[in-house]
Amino acid sequence: MINRRQWLYGMGVVAGAGVQIGSADTLSPKNQTHPAPLELSQYEPKNMLQVHQSHIARAKFPIIDFHTHISISTKSENGVELLPDRQYLGTTEELLAVMDRKNIRSMVNLTGGYDKGLTEAVAKYDRQYPGRFYTFTEPSYSRFREQDYPKLQAQAIEQAHRDGARGLKILKTLGLYLRVNITSGKLVKIDDPRFDPMWDACGQLNMPVAIHISDPVAFFTPTDRFNERYEELNNHPDWSFYGGDFPSNAELIAARNRVIGRHPKTQFVTLHVGNFSENLQNVAENLDRFPNMSVDIAARIGELGRQPVTSRKFFDKYQDRILFATDATPHGDEFPQQVFNDQLYEIYYRFLETEDEYFDYAPAKTPPQGRWRIYGINLPDDILRKVYQQNAARLLRISI
Repeated sequence: MINRRQWLYGMGVVAGAGVQIGSADTLSPKNQTHPAPLELSQYEPKNMLQVHQSHIARAKFPIIDFHTHISISTKSENGVELLPDRQYLGTTEELLAVMDRKNIRSMVNLTGGYDKGLTEAVAKYDRQYPGRFYTFTEPSYSRFREQDYPKLQAQAIEQAHRDGARGLKILKTLGLYLRVNITSGKLVKIDDPRFDPMWDACGQLNMPVAIHISDPVAFFTPTDRFNERYEELNNHPDWSFYGGDFPSNAELIAARNRVIGRHPKTQFVTLHVGNFSENLQNVAENLDRFPNMSVDIAARIGELGRQPVTSRKFFDKYQDRILFATDATPHGDEFPQQVFNDQLYEIYYRFLETEDEYFDYAPAKTPPQGRWRIYGINLPDDILRKVYQQNAARLLRISI
């Protein structure tokens, strides 16, 4: 009688013979196909997944886009704006046409500049189209070396408020570009005490501070085969903050937190989901720690949408402190994750209003920030209203 081991051995021999017989036919050189070498930049895989696709042409409720860039400085050097004069990226006719189609009540132009540049931007947008545009001011870093800069900058905030500015925008200039000699020397830290009078002035005038101090955490790691944003950094090598004298993402967030903690009467909107959308637990801890902190979602639905369960819980818990924002830039076609057009807003609405699965987070053939797709989180109406408009209106002190 044959035992089980002998039987299994025999079956293995037969199976092996079958594989060998089949491989002689199917793996012969005449039947093999070898794909041609392909550069990663040319790889555009077609999605084979068959899932429901929604098209949300208009937001369910009117929105306030808290984070856009309608104007920029006419002169910058090494990441530091040196002139107040503004360059305008889109005409009001272009902007209003998209706004009306997409149910955008208002756009907040964060980069309104300072001095005469701010005055011009406010006159061009805010005063000409009341309720449709709100402009923020920026620090005048070109005066940073002046001995009485702390006092001058605080006074500049007071003047900007009189000129119509609704808040202060801090670009990542502070922490990653501004240096002791403005464009050279050691980096100036975010919590440098010379800026304390500026933060206090914003608090006294009820001007929220929209602060961007860091970038995706992958930008602080080597641009190598392990970096999930390799393509993005390869296309924009100047976006890498790895090495040199750059602080880490953790150091930048810690310095920002010290500022927020020192100025409890000032409202801080930490942009791009608190500059750590890859770690919502960290963002949540900071929101719990600082009641004067909020976040916007600008240019980060690519991160939020690939963790939909965690994101949905995050929106539910912090529904009163999350602001709708896109980072929209007119004619910024080289940055599809933030180019101002109909398609960009439709993707945001789809993420927030539907349960759609596995869709693009930017209007581009190739994902610009990383090779993945996202999922909708289908917010209920009460949370959606807060995120779309109520939270921003409260901070901006406007009626809706």
